[in-house]
Amino acid sequence: MAFELAFSGAAARVLQSEAAFSGHFSVRRLTLQHRLFAGGWSEPLVREVFERGDAVAVLPYEPETDCVILIEQFRPGALRDAHSPWMLEVIAGVVEAGETDAQVAHREAAEEAACELAELLPIASYYPSAGACSEHVRLFCGRVTAADAGAVHGARDEGEDILVHRIPRAEALALLAADRVPNGHTLIALQWLQLQGESLRQRWLS
Repeated sequence: MAFELAFSGAAARVLQSEAAFSGHFSVRRLTLQHRLFAGGWSEPLVREVFERGDAVAVLPYEPETDCVILIEQFRPGALRDAHSPWMLEVIAGVVEAGETDAQVAHREAAEEAACELAELLPIASYYPSAGACSEHVRLFCGRVTAADAGAVHGARDEGEDILVHRIPRAEALALLAADRVPNGHTLIALQWLQLQGESLRQRWLS
């Protein structure tokens, strides 16, 4: 028998929702209740939820060279990191109204790395930090047809300063094994590539 969660969305209810903060991102303050495993409902709970919209992330893979295209950029949330607040990442962007996931993947790849993608393969969809954030991420692998490795890209009006890297798959997986990939999207993507890399390369080169 397939596994099923104990509750569905109907087992939670929002009693009140109000804006707690609005800036570059926003925070909503929710008063809510949910069903308990032992039966009945919880007492009303007040929780702040960070809202930044849904996102699409893509790992660009170049089968001809057996390389991935990764980007390096400054992340303020990692200022506490003793090593560096600059991170090596997959390409990612927020989904705008009316956009498909494929449109976001192509737009962000072009903007952040002058990267052109052909086929897109879904890797995973997930909530990076559901205890505090409503963001949902759809992660893909994209076949690279062109990329501007070594150059600096990004939307200047958004404060982006992005360095593009072309990294051999074996080297990227070595960074993964050495615990040098602290970014969640990239960690998941490279773990997937570790499992699927050989068959993926054969598929895209055939």
